Amino acid sequence: MAVTDKVRLVSFRILRPNGLLIATFCAALCVALPLFVVLSFLVTTSSDVWQHLVDTLLLRYISNTLLLSFYVAIGVAFIGVPTAWIIAFYRFPGRNTLSWLLLLPMAYPAYILAYTYTGVLEYAGPVLTWMRAVDMPEWVMSPFLHIRSLAGAALMLSLVLYPYVYLLARAAFLQQSANLMEAGYTLGQNRFSVFRRIVIPMARPAIAAGVLLAIMETVADFGTVQFFGVQTFTTGIMRTYYGFGDTPGAAQLSSLLLGFVAVLIVLERNSRTRIRYYSDQMRRLDKAAQNLNGFRAFGAQLMCFLPILFGFLVPTMLLTSWTLFDAQMQSLWQLAWNSFALAGGSALFIVGVALVIGYANRLFPSHSLSYVTTFIGLGYALPGIVVAIGVLIPFGAFDVWISAQLAPWSVTPQLWISGTLVAVIFAYLVRFLAVANGNIVSGLSRIRPSIDQSGRLLGLSQTGVLTNIHIPLMRGSVLTAILVCFVDILKELPATLILRPFDFNTLAVRAYELAGQERLIDASPASLCIVLVGLIPVILLNRSIGKL
Repeated sequence: MAVTDKVRLVSFRILRPNGLLIATFCAALCVALPLFVVLSFLVTTSSDVWQHLVDTLLLRYISNTLLLSFYVAIGVAFIGVPTAWIIAFYRFPGRNTLSWLLLLPMAYPAYILAYTYTGVLEYAGPVLTWMRAVDMPEWVMSPFLHIRSLAGAALMLSLVLYPYVYLLARAAFLQQSANLMEAGYTLGQNRFSVFRRIVIPMARPAIAAGVLLAIMETVADFGTVQFFGVQTFTTGIMRTYYGFGDTPGAAQLSSLLLGFVAVLIVLERNSRTRIRYYSDQMRRLDKAAQNLNGFRAFGAQLMCFLPILFGFLVPTMLLTSWTLFDAQMQSLWQLAWNSFALAGGSALFIVGVALVIGYANRLFPSHSLSYVTTFIGLGYALPGIVVAIGVLIPFGAFDVWISAQLAPWSVTPQLWISGTLVAVIFAYLVRFLAVANGNIVSGLSRIRPSIDQSGRLLGLSQTGVLTNIHIPLMRGSVLTAILVCFVDILKELPATLILRPFDFNTLAVRAYELAGQERLIDASPASLCIVLVGLIPVILLNRSIGKL
């Protein structure tokens, strides 16, 4: 039956070609445009600014980016692996609640966490003011004085990115065979030795994948490192573009960053392949969890609660307090409207494109189309600032060409596309199409191919089958794709900052501007709005895990 259905679906391509394939390849070209534009600057003539960067700052950008990535890798592994181990292999009061509370820090963009902790830990903040009042020793106050540092940025990023490691490590632990652990005990090994010699080696591919995902987010981060004054590739790109006014130099820096990202993508996909191998070979026995009571149960609760406390509860309480009692909230409603309208409209457009791509793959299955879809997925791995530079250059060139064509009619030159929301939405499409496409493909895969044939026999066109049958059947996947894209767009900072029209602000951009002016308390209302909306995909993720 399945083979017949597939033949019938393929026959649609023969009987009635349509624009689905064209639309899919156009989407791939959209993703390829900024990528190829940025990479093209690897072979262009170097400018004076680029030579200055090579002679003075490039080595610092590389070393700081690598060092920050190393610190974050250590941090997320140190938090994510032990908490996953405790949740997977021990039973204690509050275990089920803590298992999903550990996901809450994912709602925070790292730059908002940085603003919040700087507001409370800076020299004039309440913590250091109290320490000076009670004559606290200098060595106690010193770590708080250096919150704006590379180590401080690594701490902020680790607190919001450890759930990547926690989720993948926990899944790997739960899929391991209890028989292997029992064999270790039989050979005289204690629980820690079994954890170190058996559990960790078997879960290493999953842990590595989570760490690599965290590193990719670290490399792409702009708001945190910019606010803390850490000179990395992303801050260097922004400085070259805004400070030096050298777009080609910014593109050359972006091309180097892309090389680093490409290495991370290869390593992460290799880790995922190994995850499938190990998981498929293991008999899942997750019923051997050890019961904890008394002091040991309290220790497990404390270990799991500390990341939640510092990664979500403390900053949320601070933001809420500042918003309610101290902050000046001028234009908050206008900012919210701009942000929600832009994010909502962009999310609907992106999901619409993802529906076309997913449906094309369903109707016209082929290796070439599969490769195109895989290529489209690379957009999410690109840092937002790289996408912005890659969009700005061709759109700016198009604006110049349009102005030249209209010059004989005395039309004033202006930013026809690059200074409009069209450029912003295009960048969002490149960056987040993979997110929507993953949800849509997942939803379509649960619909039997015979349903397509039934719709065609009832006289529906291919578009009619999609709109009248598929979308209603997969509305959960469609809504999830819209919500996840909406939240990701709401959090996106560098692409919006570079490409937004003049005098158009969003919540993320306004929070960044206020924080840059040291008005951290006034930035709290916009920051809190982003965090509250960011809880939506965390809740959806928790519900999905609960169904497994």
